Amino acid sequence: MYIPKHTAVADKSEIFDIIESNSFAILITNSQTNLKATHLPMLLDRNEGELGTLIGHIAAANDQLTNFENEALAIFSGAHKYISSSWYETDQSVPTWNYVTAHAYGLIDIKDDFEDKFEIVSRLVEYYEAEDSRYKVSSLDKNFLNGLLKGITAFSMKITRLEGKKKLSQNHSVERQRLVTEKLDNFCDDNAKEISAMMKKNITDKNGG
Repeated sequence: MYIPKHTAVADKSEIFDIIESNSFAILITNSQTNLKATHLPMLLDRNEGELGTLIGHIAAANDQLTNFENEALAIFSGAHKYISSSWYETDQSVPTWNYVTAHAYGLIDIKDDFEDKFEIVSRLVEYYEAEDSRYKVSSLDKNFLNGLLKGITAFSMKITRLEGKKKLSQNHSVERQRLVTEKLDNFCDDNAKEISAMMKKNITDKNGG
């Protein structure tokens, strides 16, 4: 993706944080004739491979499987918010959109035997269930579980390239950034709160605390 230097996230751990905080991804693959995309949760293993590994599963009937032999792109979209130019100190400007995102590229390895599918589904469920949840995949009736697992294809994706971007009005003056955060703080939605908090951190870091 297009990443101006002032918006780039260079730290691998910071990109991992974006992925883990926004793990409902868009998985995009291509062939010589078309692109295919699926919306799905993807779980990051930070310690498997130099740049980490993602795991997930899709429906066995999903024809995107025919594109899995090529490089894949997983997009993780974080907080985002419209920024009105009416918030600035002058009307001689244009509005924009602030946002956070991470892109992970890699090759997909299909995991289609029972044990691999069971492990991947179990890890996903364990990660997303609440700590006090009593639900366990292992407690499901075996025949019921077999039927469920036959309907999916699990996979891992070893990450070969990572990109992170935080577009937070860094190309504007600190004074204008402060004006934007003041307006964002008037909103009640989580996107506004997250963008405002990240912008304030940038301002603090830029001014040495």
